[in-house]
Amino acid sequence: MNSKDWFTSIFGNISWNTVEQWFVYNPKEPILFNSALFLGMFLVFYALYILITKSKTTFWRNLYVVAFSLFFYYKSSGIYVGMLVFTGILDYNLARLLHQESLKFYRKFYLYISVIVNLSLLGYFKYTNFLIDNYNGIFDSNLSFYDIILPVGISFYTFQSMSYVIDVYRRELEPTQKPIDYLFYLSFFPQLVAGPIVRASEFIPQMYQKLNLSREDINSALFLIIGGVLKKAVISDYISLNFVDRVFDSPNSYTAFENWMAAYGYTIQIYCDFSGYSDMAIGIALLMGFKLSINFRTPYKSGSITEFWRRWHISLSSWLRDYLYISLGGNRKGKFRTYVNLFITMLLGGLWHGASWKFVVWGTLHGSALVAERFFKAYFRIPTNKLIRFVSVIVTFHFVVFCWIFFRARDFETAFQVIQNIGNIKVDFENWWIVIQGYKNVFILMLIGFVWHFLPEKIIQFLQNTFNALPLMLKSLVLAFVFWIVYATASSGAQPFIYFQF
Repeated sequence: MNSKDWFTSIFGNISWNTVEQWFVYNPKEPILFNSALFLGMFLVFYALYILITKSKTTFWRNLYVVAFSLFFYYKSSGIYVGMLVFTGILDYNLARLLHQESLKFYRKFYLYISVIVNLSLLGYFKYTNFLIDNYNGIFDSNLSFYDIILPVGISFYTFQSMSYVIDVYRRELEPTQKPIDYLFYLSFFPQLVAGPIVRASEFIPQMYQKLNLSREDINSALFLIIGGVLKKAVISDYISLNFVDRVFDSPNSYTAFENWMAAYGYTIQIYCDFSGYSDMAIGIALLMGFKLSINFRTPYKSGSITEFWRRWHISLSSWLRDYLYISLGGNRKGKFRTYVNLFITMLLGGLWHGASWKFVVWGTLHGSALVAERFFKAYFRIPTNKLIRFVSVIVTFHFVVFCWIFFRARDFETAFQVIQNIGNIKVDFENWWIVIQGYKNVFILMLIGFVWHFLPEKIIQFLQNTFNALPLMLKSLVLAFVFWIVYATASSGAQPFIYFQF
C-alpha cells in the first residue's frame, strides 16, 4: 500500500491532493482570513499555542509563532517568504550595530544601508514595471522586462521594519534581544499582509510578557472578529461582486444614477473591506494576548480631510507623519515649508498605495486639501456648532467619495467616464426606484454598511456589552449564525482583501 492509499484508508474522503494543497502555495488561492482553510489552521495552531504559552520562557512561544507566521506568508506569497526573512535578518543586525555604535558617522551609515536596501527592494518589486511603461510611453520605446510579481504585504512590513531601525537610531527604542524576537515582531501573521503597521515600541515589550488573557479580552476579540467577517465577507464582497465591479468595468453601460451609487458603493466597500481586515487582525492578535492599536475610527464622520486622516488607516497616516513629514521638517521651518511638507507627504502616501498615476492624483487631491485646510485655518476662523459640523461632514464625505473614484478606476479614462456620467445625472425618482429594486440586496447592504458606520459609539458599546454578557452557548450560536450568513451570501469563493495589492 503506497502513502496515498494509506492516507485515504485512514481519512476517508479527504484526498491526499486536498491535504497537499493545504500546505503548498497556490498563487490563485492565497490564504485569507475569511477562508475555511485559515479557520481550520488557526484552530489547530491556537490549541497548541495555548499549551506552549505555559512554558516558563517566551522562547518556544516566539519560535512557534514565527514558524506559523512564515508558513502563513508562504501560503500568501510563495518563495517571497525568503525576502521577508532577509529583511528581518538585515535590519536586526543593523539595529544592533546602531545601538552599540557611538560615532555619528557610522550610525548614519548603518541607518542609510537599512533605508536604501528596504526602499530598493520595495521600489524594484512595486515600481519597476511602472517606470518601464512610462519610459516606453514618453520615448516611444519598446523596452521590455519580465513581469514582476508584487509580494503580498511588502509595503506594510517594509515600513514596519524601517520604523524599527529609525527608532533605534533616534535612541527611542532598545533593539530586540534575539533574532527570533525581531522576526516575531516583523512577521506576526495577524497584521503581516495588510496591516495595521505595528510600532515596535508598542509591540516588542508585549513579546517578553507571559500570556495574560482575560475574559474581557476574549469577548472583545470575538466581537471584533465577528464584526470584521461581516464587514468583509458579507457587505464588502457582495457589493463589489454584484454592483461596484460591474459599473466600474464599463461605466458607460450604466445610467448616471448607477454610476453615482457605484461611487457610494465603493466608498463603503473599501471601508468595510479594510476596516474589516483590521478588526480581524486586531481580534486574532488579542486572542493571542497581543494588543494592537486601532486602525480605523469611523472616518466618514470627519469634518475635514485633516480629521479624516486621523481616523482612516491610522497606522499609515501616523507613520507618514512621524517618519516622513517630521523628517522633512514638519511645521518647524515656516508656513510655506509646512504646506510643501504636507503636500509631499500625501503625494508619496498616494504613490505608496500603488504604482500608477491615478494613485498620484489621489494623493495629490488629498495633499492639496490638507494644504488648503491648513492655509484657511490660519487666516479664517469658522464658528463651531452642530449645523457647521453637519455641513463639514457632508462636504468632506463627498470630497472623499470623489477621490475614491480615481483610487478604484482601472485608468483615467474610466475615472473620467464615471465622473462625467455622474455629472449628467437628472432627478428621476421613478427610474431611480427601478434601479434600486433591481439591485435590492446591494442597496440594503450599502444601507446597513453606512448605518453601521454612523452609529453612535454608545450603541456599539451597548452591542459589545450585550455580547459579552451572553453565556458561552449563545456566543457559540452567534458565531455559527455569522458563518452561516457568510456562506449564504457568498457569490463565489473567499475574495482577496483590497489592500493585499499594496
